[in-house]
Amino acid sequence: MHRLRWAVLIAASSVIAHCAAAHAEPAPVVRGVGCVGLTVSDLGRSVGFYLDVLSFTKTLEVEQAGDALEQLQGVFGLRTRTVRVRLGGGCLDLTEYLAPRGRPAPADARSNDRWFQHVAIVVSDMDRAYAQLRAARVEHASTGPQRLPDWNRAAGGIRAFYFRDPDRHTLEVLQFPGGKGDARWQAKDRLFLGIDHTAIVVADTEASLRFYRDGLGLRVAGTSENWGTEQEHLNNVFGARLRITALRGASGPGIELLEYLAPRDGRPMPADERANDLIHWQTTLFADPAQALRAVRAPLVSPGVVRLADSRLGYAQAVLERDPDGHVLQLAGQ
Repeated sequence: MHRLRWAVLIAASSVIAHCAAAHAEPAPVVRGVGCVGLTVSDLGRSVGFYLDVLSFTKTLEVEQAGDALEQLQGVFGLRTRTVRVRLGGGCLDLTEYLAPRGRPAPADARSNDRWFQHVAIVVSDMDRAYAQLRAARVEHASTGPQRLPDWNRAAGGIRAFYFRDPDRHTLEVLQFPGGKGDARWQAKDRLFLGIDHTAIVVADTEASLRFYRDGLGLRVAGTSENWGTEQEHLNNVFGARLRITALRGASGPGIELLEYLAPRDGRPMPADERANDLIHWQTTLFADPAQALRAVRAPLVSPGVVRLADSRLGYAQAVLERDPDGHVLQLAGQ
């Protein structure tokens, strides 16, 4: 009888364990967010800007060409130079296409156009950072630094400013008040601290969440709805009202979804946008590329997963695909 009782207990435990395993949350497809890439027209000028003005450090430089890279980026006959620059734990891949040259950014680009993307750089002192940017004669995208109002529980007290790099890519500097943001952003030992997130404009937050959260496994880390004169002057869009959703992976910077509830006249990503155009950004997500393609059905830039002969950028295979608004993601792994 005693042995029978133990046999029943063991069998029941096995069934419970099997059921728990069956109902366990699957591991997210994306293991982490890597470097944010952007196409530049003059690599030396851009590297100088990010190092001298924003205190990034150069960690890697590669020149690449060949069939595998052509397939990955969807650009025939390319030759590229890429410099990786790092600030805190985040990094940017600055890529110049030596051939073929792409198109410049539209002169009338606005912050609510759906090709808009920026990276947000945290600073310890907004007034000092703004003075340094003014001394470097950066192009303003905001009218000046804005302090978000206290009625906004999620964002109240954050100070932010948009400006442009030499190729008119939009960048943001922001300062978190005590109690907001990651604890590391309260450091005071240097002015420019690191990259908190990259932000993209989307047409429909729910469609983007089905892609990023439900498909790729990024988690929602926060939400807010922002409006008012401060938000209008930060984005330089009259009547701006935004639904903002912050997404995070297990590591790396966040991805922030910006849906303009008003005005809704932002232009879509150009259908013929290519990786050598100066509006091009691509965000690297670490994953098994083949698994990621199965998890989300999306338009591809690459013909499929590409095995790379040159793995100096930290991955041996990758594929480029577009999210629901046309923003490019590089799904990369070993």
